[in-house]
Amino acid sequence: MPEAAEKGATWRIYGIRHATNKERRRGQNFILEADPAAPQVLDFYSWVLIGDGRAIVVDTGMDPQKAAKHGHTHLLSPVQALATLGVDAATADTVILTHAHYDHLGYLDAFPHARFHMQAEEMAYVTGPWMEKPWFRRAYEPDEISRLVHLLHGGRLSLHGRDEHIAQGVSVHWVGGHCAGQEVVRVRTGRGWVVLASDALHYYEEYERGIPFAVAFNLSDMIAAHDRIRALADSDDHVLPAHDPRIAEIYPVENTQNIFRLDVSPTRR
Repeated sequence: MPEAAEKGATWRIYGIRHATNKERRRGQNFILEADPAAPQVLDFYSWVLIGDGRAIVVDTGMDPQKAAKHGHTHLLSPVQALATLGVDAATADTVILTHAHYDHLGYLDAFPHARFHMQAEEMAYVTGPWMEKPWFRRAYEPDEISRLVHLLHGGRLSLHGRDEHIAQGVSVHWVGGHCAGQEVVRVRTGRGWVVLASDALHYYEEYERGIPFAVAFNLSDMIAAHDRIRALADSDDHVLPAHDPRIAEIYPVENTQNIFRLDVSPTRR
């Protein structure tokens, strides 16, 4: 793990809200929910890190057809959103895949020259016997998993161990829980170490109450991930969940209403 005192480049973080689901209910999100019929909006993000003369894309968003299939509302193409930030997907060289669920792999082919990075445990999971069980495969799409296999055989997918250095000030760390290979991304910013929790945290509420999300491979790993995230981030205000509509309320808009600047301090908790 990088040391907190490490010196070097800092990164700007932009969150791209590419889809939403305003019909979501709390009972779909939390196990043993007291008010399962109550609404709870689910937003969908991908991210880009910009700094040190380069850009690192974190997840690629969700294909619009798959969004419709799963009942979500597509808002914008992450590729177009990247272009508004001065990042050309066609020439991007580094893409981190925090895991392989369909809402994170939708635009793989938009990055023809990139090297992709993903946990080896995630690849073993999505191509192994757990996928015989409908519960565990329900958030994966076979054509996207096949694309990962082709990228691997084409020498463009790096399958790394549990802790991996990606660039100066950027590292990835296995936490598991939501899926076998779920990882988080630790980023050095101008205000300190920020953790992109990805789907290790869908909502701040999980972190604040110490509860698991309902889509899970291993509940004990999911809860243990909260402590790992706290150890990697400079404070709870340096943690970014992947699906919480609160993100759009506490971070400033950048360029369009669906792109947010996330390396600055939140306006409130």
